Amino acid sequence: MDKPELIDKEDVISYHFLQVSKEESRVTREKLERALRLGNEFKGKTRISFLTDQGPKLIETTVWSVDEQFILIKRGVEIPISSIVDMEWQ
Repeated sequence: MDKPELIDKEDVISYHFLQVSKEESRVTREKLERALRLGNEFKGKTRISFLTDQGPKLIETTVWSVDEQFILIKRGVEIPISSIVDMEWQ
C-alpha cells in the first residue's frame, strides 16, 4: 500500500471510505481501546491511517468513542473501523 497522505481531520468528511483487506489491516481491538483511553483520559492524539477512494490518508486526532463498526472523532465524524489501516501514538 502507498504511503498515506497527511490531511486535516476536518477534511475527513470529504472522502469516501473503502474497506481494507484483512491482510493489510493492523488494527486490533487493543489498539482501538488504547486510542480511546489516550483521548479520553490524557487528551492525547492518535495517528490514524485509513483507506479512501483517493488513496490512503492519515490524520492526527483524538478518538472520542469506539463501537463495533466506527470510531468517533471531533465534530461527530465517524470513521469505519473496516477502513482503518493502522493506528500509532507518538
